Amino acid sequence: MRLQKLGHSCLLVESGDARLLIDPGTFSAGFDDLEGLTAVLVTHQHPDHLDVDRLPGLLERNPSVQVVADPGTAQVLRDDHGIEASVANSGEVFDLGVRVEAVGEMHSQIHPDLPQVTNTGYLIDDRLLHPGDAIDVTDREVEILALPTMAPWMRMAEAIDFLRAVSPKVAVPIHDGLLRSTDLFYNAFRGLGPQSTDLLVLDDGAPKQL
Repeated sequence: MRLQKLGHSCLLVESGDARLLIDPGTFSAGFDDLEGLTAVLVTHQHPDHLDVDRLPGLLERNPSVQVVADPGTAQVLRDDHGIEASVANSGEVFDLGVRVEAVGEMHSQIHPDLPQVTNTGYLIDDRLLHPGDAIDVTDREVEILALPTMAPWMRMAEAIDFLRAVSPKVAVPIHDGLLRSTDLFYNAFRGLGPQSTDLLVLDDGAPKQL
């Protein structure tokens, strides 16, 4: 499996013949000119995870690509933008050249007075879990965890507890677009996370083979 981080929560995942792009949002760069994509996976509808203005151009360059999204985003794409997306309900499995399982249902709560949107995480090839904006503890083995770093809906302690609970072999920090500096958070993951977990920082945008 080859991973490339394209900013914030956007990952390009290549496994076998599959070439999957996850969460191409407004805080991300470098995905606009990608070609040969198998699928675009969207965890939820917030702009930092889905840039609806740039998505049509990406789909034009990848005419055979399949769009997979959480229920709320799939409805927004269909009703407001005329884009059809397969609905990823929790537990559903997609064959996208590689096995992709939908995990979870709701975005973590930002504030009780704000409505929660649907959120679907994706377990890819039974190896990589991208949870979107949710840190629900999964009871399955996860080799590679895309680890949310900082968000309005999460304290650092919660990120560390999520990392400990999943205890992956490799953790790749994501969701860091609001930070001026990541050092405090990444050092906390290294110091307080499981000793068996390697922290793999992909912020330089270069692909990494795992």
